[in-house]
Amino acid sequence: MLGFKRFRGATTTISGIELMHRIRKGQFNLATLDLKDTATPTVWNAVLFAQ
Repeated sequence: MLGFKRFRGATTTISGIELMHRIRKGQFNLATLDLKDTATPTVWNAVLFAQ
């Protein structure tokens, strides 16, 4: 990887990676969002819009 050209791009990418790790570790209550046993992109979008 060559790196990031802008700080904003780095921030967005790293925060997305951290969010995906939190979703995978189960640190969100997906039952309240009615997302139990759904695909990752659906969970990703729901968590982003729920914050």
